[in-house]
Amino acid sequence: MKEKVIAVFEIGKFSKKLLMFNHGLILIEEYEEKFPMIKDEDGFECDDIEMIEKWVKKSVSNLIHSSIWDLIAVNFTTYGPAVVFLDSHGKPLNQLYNQSKPIDISIPGLLYERYGGKEEFCLQTGSPAMGMNNSGIQILWFKHTNPEQFSRTRNILHLPQYLSYSLSGMMNSELTSVGCYSALWDFDIMNYHKWVRDESLPFPDFKPSGEAIEIKIEGKNIFVGSGLQRTPASLVPLSGSGTGEFILVLTGDEFISLNPFNDERLTDFQLANGCFCYLSHDMKQIKSSRYALGQLHDSVLDKMSRYFKIQTDSFKLIKPDIRLFNKLSIKFRDKQVFLKDGAYPRELKEDPDLFEFDHFVEAYHQLMIELADMTLDSINLVIPENENLNSLILAGRFSANDLFVKLIASSYPHLRVFTTDYKYISGLGVAHLIYNSVFKEDTPRLEIDLKECTVGRG
Repeated sequence: MKEKVIAVFEIGKFSKKLLMFNHGLILIEEYEEKFPMIKDEDGFECDDIEMIEKWVKKSVSNLIHSSIWDLIAVNFTTYGPAVVFLDSHGKPLNQLYNQSKPIDISIPGLLYERYGGKEEFCLQTGSPAMGMNNSGIQILWFKHTNPEQFSRTRNILHLPQYLSYSLSGMMNSELTSVGCYSALWDFDIMNYHKWVRDESLPFPDFKPSGEAIEIKIEGKNIFVGSGLQRTPASLVPLSGSGTGEFILVLTGDEFISLNPFNDERLTDFQLANGCFCYLSHDMKQIKSSRYALGQLHDSVLDKMSRYFKIQTDSFKLIKPDIRLFNKLSIKFRDKQVFLKDGAYPRELKEDPDLFEFDHFVEAYHQLMIELADMTLDSINLVIPENENLNSLILAGRFSANDLFVKLIASSYPHLRVFTTDYKYISGLGVAHLIYNSVFKEDTPRLEIDLKECTVGRG
């Protein structure tokens, strides 16, 4: 007998994955694809939307005809700022523009000038000014630089909803994509910002994030979900985890802290120091902060590895040494070795004084102390003054770093601190959301293997 599965396409910037969850929402299979980049009309590298769409459809077809799997449903989770402009025939008019693509600053300046100034506009929309990283700014840029194509635009979809539409033929907007530091959503009124209506941007109606439509594909009835933006989707599996009010800390190349229990308006200070807002699938503000944790770590690690003449992955063997922590806290009490002094956010020194250390292990302990302190600064930005938190959950790459976890846990003695090494928490989130539509029953307890930390610095 075939095993019933929900297929989730998790589309990242660098790799594309197909995840398969069984009736118990256990991940039972995963596949990864990497597609070559193409170039847009300006010669800038970007994802190939046509190739991604073909891969999705071929994968669904293969699953339908599988002798092992009984495909019941499909859903999507993707990176945030990508939008697709569709013509009257429902065909894309653009490539998936790279969010690093430079644009004329006068284009977002039009919005800032008309709607209360740059700072106020960014505070209202929970969106730092990030150019093409704001999907709303992408839309405005497309309108001003491609007026003929924009005049042919009949619908605008974010990438998760476009991939859903490519299977189901049904268009809809969805909250987590629209509210992903897009400069489209006004968190003061919890609706589209006035400029969206003033510009008559052609977004389709919203559809509940957990709702799936049943369609027939190659003779088989399949439920198709509307898709979610990847980062807010990662919160979904934690809603019934028994951790109470929590902050989720995603650690990788980027560090992102997510507080779904902080509904306070973004402040000037928070905006200036790496904070922004997401929108949850049930229309709640998610106060967030971020910095380039993994990039800073790897940059210093490369220099240390060359200086001490060891392999770059040697750090994985290092265990926390309390005596070293105590020694370093005295030796460098008023000094940063790797990070520049000054207010948050700090930057790396170009040439850290590695001669200060007797060996690599000592240097790595100091690096992690400084990165952990920077992480604490960032987490604290999303904790409200009258906080009622119960837990802190560390996920991603650095949740397996004993030094990092020890330092973070010791700094929040009043909180329960958990780690999880579950790799596809976002994919599990979107599978979870359409479970009721698919199986018409309550979702099972999700197994994300939360481990409670009981360590402290001393």
